[in-house]
Amino acid sequence: MLRLLLDEHIAPAVARQLRQRAPELEVWPLATWEGGVFLGADDDAILGAAAHAGCTLVTYDLRTVPPLLKCWAERGSDHAGVIFVDCRTLPQRGVGALARALVELWHGQREGEWLNRVVSLACRPARRT
Repeated sequence: MLRLLLDEHIAPAVARQLRQRAPELEVWPLATWEGGVFLGADDDAILGAAAHAGCTLVTYDLRTVPPLLKCWAERGSDHAGVIFVDCRTLPQRGVGALARALVELWHGQREGEWLNRVVSLACRPARRT
């Protein structure tokens, strides 16, 4: 089951919206996960703790996390998945758009295998009614 850990650059409001849109979705902002002990921690520690807890990391960090994943792959370490968000398609201030995109991904792939999986999240325009 897909469980999400939002990195510290994603507003906790995203987690609140995710819970409203999909109450059965398990999601935590890094600020409150494990009592906030991982705030400011290095990416390796966060990814390791997330893997241990079975949480897929959601991050905007396209600079340091990809090389970290390469190192993990080279040493044969497993992670519980990473979802990359590009600030050009889903700005950090776009809480609703990010929540919609994550809920859509979760509905479509929540039962899939997330071990060592890496996904780039794409934004679809909001439906107009």
